[in-house]
Amino acid sequence: MTAPLCFENIPLARHATHPFSLTVEERHTVVVLGDEDAGIGALGGYALGLERPLTGRALVFGTEVAGLPEPARLAFRRRVGYLPAGDGGGLLQNLSLRDNIALPLRFGSGASSHDIEGRVNVMLAASRLREAAGVRPAQANEEERRRAALARAVALDPSLLILEQPFDGLTSRVASELLEYARGGESAEGARRTIFITGQEVPPVILRRVDRVYRLTRPGVLEPQPV
Repeated sequence: MTAPLCFENIPLARHATHPFSLTVEERHTVVVLGDEDAGIGALGGYALGLERPLTGRALVFGTEVAGLPEPARLAFRRRVGYLPAGDGGGLLQNLSLRDNIALPLRFGSGASSHDIEGRVNVMLAASRLREAAGVRPAQANEEERRRAALARAVALDPSLLILEQPFDGLTSRVASELLEYARGGESAEGARRTIFITGQEVPPVILRRVDRVYRLTRPGVLEPQPV
């Protein structure tokens, strides 16, 4: 079976002596920790085809997204939920939190306006954002922005999520809630979604609830961490 996410021999720095390789198996949650100097910030962009490595490749469901023509690349990205690093999580500042969450559904689902509104209402309740739904990101607090960014990332119900620094600045309780929301529930085979998380650190409560944890000690060098 094709793995949802696979990095093959990618140099994370121009003179890296160890290329980066990692396979994220289906329904697994994998965390890679490391500093920016180790090149961790490039992994999400490589996976989504936003950047192309000098050598090696990143495969999503067996496809090198960076090698697709632009229309196909944009369509393929809809299969992957993405929460970029940063307090705003890529939210559009001129839209309310509700409209930010609805955006992928309006442009990528083909659903009717009525169905989209219903879906967004369910997501607002699940992400505990009903009271803040009408405010814009600048008026929301950090926790509300992070909840909204994650809700937008899962709006199209992707089977793969790529989360960059998703828990920075959050309490352990909120981080735990967001992880469970990201997983999308459980089945006999495990979580409904495959999740790839990067960051400098994550709360200990998260490390105890994932399948694999690695630390990128220098470009390309992965050290397994206890979970």
